[in-house]
Amino acid sequence: MTAKFNGFEINPMHLGDAWKVCDFCVSNADRLKRYFPKTLEQNLNPTLSQLFVEKMVKQFEEKETFLFTLKHSETRELAGLIYIKELDWETKQGEFAYCIGYTFEGQGLTSKAVKMLSKHAFTDLGLETLQIIAHKNNLSSVKVALKNDFKWVKTLINEFTPIGESPLDMEL
Repeated sequence: MTAKFNGFEINPMHLGDAWKVCDFCVSNADRLKRYFPKTLEQNLNPTLSQLFVEKMVKQFEEKETFLFTLKHSETRELAGLIYIKELDWETKQGEFAYCIGYTFEGQGLTSKAVKMLSKHAFTDLGLETLQIIAHKNNLSSVKVALKNDFKWVKTLINEFTPIGESPLDMEL
């Protein structure tokens, strides 16, 4: 699936993405370390990124996790990553997780990507429920959810523990 908008495109992660993913993660390490520590630790150098990308491509093929790249169509620069994860095929539910690079924040790109991938998830993947889990202080992530008509359900107590921090309550 490829979707295009405003000079950007969304594509499934592919084997040629390792260098771009490594560069993205290292360049945005401060952004990723709190909410994407596993993605960051698996992409600290090109060798790790190659292994990460191979794993993610396999998980995509096996419908375990879908990882999409958001790239600038002309420069091919990686602007962000969007996961559809925590898939439950019995209940037809999945969860979004997303991150955008410093140089691309505030442009509405993540909101547009989530909107397009939501349609893909419902139409092509057969999912019936999508969720976003975000910390209430992560206003950018909350804004993406609200712009895409996600409805607040409840506070999940001690849902996520960032590295070196106490557990955080998260909003579903």
